Amino acid sequence: MMSNDSFFKAMEEHGLALSYDDVQLKSGGTDVMPSEVSLESKFSRNVGLKIPIVSAAMDTVTEYRLAVELAKLGGIGVIHRSLTPEKQAAEVARVKFYLNGRIDKPICLKPDQTVESVLAMKADKGYRFNSFPVLDFEGRVVGVVTNNDFEFCVDNSRKIEEIMSKEITFADAEVKIEEAFKLMLESRKKVLPLLDKNQQLAGLYTLKDLKRIILGEQSSYNLDPKGRLRVAAAVGTGPDSVVRIEELVKKQVDAVVIDTAHADSKNVLEFLKAVKQQYPCLDVVAGNISEPESAQRLCEAGADGIKVGQGPGAICTTRVVAGIGCPQITAVYSCAKVAGHYNIPICADGGIKYSGDIPKALGSGAHSVMLGSLLAGTDESPGERIFKDGRQWKFYRGMGSLGAMMDNRACRERYGQSSPEGETEGRKLVPEGVEGMVPYKGKVEDVIFQYIGGLRSGMGYVGAANIEELREKARFHRVTQAGQREAHPHDIVITKEAPNYTI
Repeated sequence: MMSNDSFFKAMEEHGLALSYDDVQLKSGGTDVMPSEVSLESKFSRNVGLKIPIVSAAMDTVTEYRLAVELAKLGGIGVIHRSLTPEKQAAEVARVKFYLNGRIDKPICLKPDQTVESVLAMKADKGYRFNSFPVLDFEGRVVGVVTNNDFEFCVDNSRKIEEIMSKEITFADAEVKIEEAFKLMLESRKKVLPLLDKNQQLAGLYTLKDLKRIILGEQSSYNLDPKGRLRVAAAVGTGPDSVVRIEELVKKQVDAVVIDTAHADSKNVLEFLKAVKQQYPCLDVVAGNISEPESAQRLCEAGADGIKVGQGPGAICTTRVVAGIGCPQITAVYSCAKVAGHYNIPICADGGIKYSGDIPKALGSGAHSVMLGSLLAGTDESPGERIFKDGRQWKFYRGMGSLGAMMDNRACRERYGQSSPEGETEGRKLVPEGVEGMVPYKGKVEDVIFQYIGGLRSGMGYVGAANIEELREKARFHRVTQAGQREAHPHDIVITKEAPNYTI
C-alpha cells in the first residue's frame, strides 16, 4: 500500500495540491469498534484535548457561551479578538470560573455590602456562582455566603453580615483535593476557604465543583490541572497586543493564538519570540500558514502549536482575491511533516464541510481541526436567529469581510490593512472574506455529536484506536470528479434532511 509520503510526493511530481474533496481514506482490516476509539489529542504543546475540535476565533462563532459548551464536550474554544483587551479577558474569565476545582482568586464580599448590591454585581458581571467568602477590612475571612443564604433572604436591603454563615471550616492552602473533599463532607460545608501561613485567604473550594471532579461526573470535560475548563484567546501583533496578553494571562488563559492571515512574516516571528521570552510557560499557537518552510520558521521561533489554512474557509476569499494559498489537505500534510520533527501539534483551520473531512484532516497529519461555519449556526454562537424563506438562520461573516474590517481594527490588522484610529470610515479596504447566513443548527452539543460520530466511524474503518494511530495508518485514494459525485447521494430526490448531511 502506498504510504502517505509516496502518495503526496507523487501528487507533487505532477504539480498537484489536493483538497478534502480530492481524496478518500482507504479502509483496512480492523478490530476497532467506533465506540471504543480514543479521541484525545493536543491543541498545542501543553494544552490537551479530549476531542480534536477547536472553535474559530470569529465574532460570529466564539465567545464564552460556546467556549464553555465546547470545553465541556472535550474541545477548546478560541475567544475572538474583536473586543477590547479587558472585554476579551472577561470572556476568558467567564469560562475559567464556570467550573472550578480550586479557585485561586475568589470574588470576595464585604460585611457592609447589601444583598441587593451583590445580586446587581452578579448580573452585571455575568457570574453564575453563588458562593462568596466575606472579608473584613483587614482582609480576614469572617464569613461565607452560599446560594442557600441568598434564597432564604426575603429582604434584599439586608447587609451581607446579617445573612452570612460565621461557622467556617478552613483548610491549609496546600491541602490536596481529596482531603478537601473529605473535610467538606465531614463538616457538611459547601464552601472551604483556604488560608496561607499568614492566615490570609489563598483560595477556595466549593462542594459542587469537587463532587464533579472526585466522583467523575466530568470525565468528558477538557480541564486544566486545577480542574477548570480550558480556553484559548486570539491576539494580534498590533499596538494593544502586549496589554491584551497581560490581561489574558491574569485570567489564566490556557493558550494564546497569534491570529493573522500570514504568520510567516517578520512581525509575527519577532512577536512570537518576544512573547515566549516574556511568558515561557504560556502556550502560543501561531497561524495561519500553508507551506512547510513557514512551519519550520514558526517552530524555530518557539511556536507551541501551528494553525494551517490560507483560504479554505466557507467565508474566505483570500485565494481568489490575492491568488495565494494551498489546497488544504496538501497544506496540512506538508506542514505536519515539518512540525512533527519539533513535536509541535498542527491545527487544520478551515475547509471542513462534512464529518468525513475530519478523519481526512487528522489522517494527513493534523492533531485537531478548527471549525467556523459548522458552529456558527448553533444556539451558543453570538447573534440572534433570523427567519427567512421558511427557515431559521444565523448571521456569519469572515473576519476579512468588509463589515468586519470596518467594525474592528483587529480585523484590518489580521489582513495587513491596519490604520490609525478614526480612519475606518471612508477608508479603502480590500476584503478577503464575505458576509452571509448559515442554517440554524440547534445546540452545539448535538452538532458535535454528529461530527464526532463521523470521526469515530472513519477511525473504525481505518482500524485506528486513537488519533496517533489514525495519523500513522491513514492512506488515501485520489478521486476524480466522478468519484466525488458518486460519494454523495445521487439519483434520488431527498425528502428528509439528515442531521449530518446537507447539500
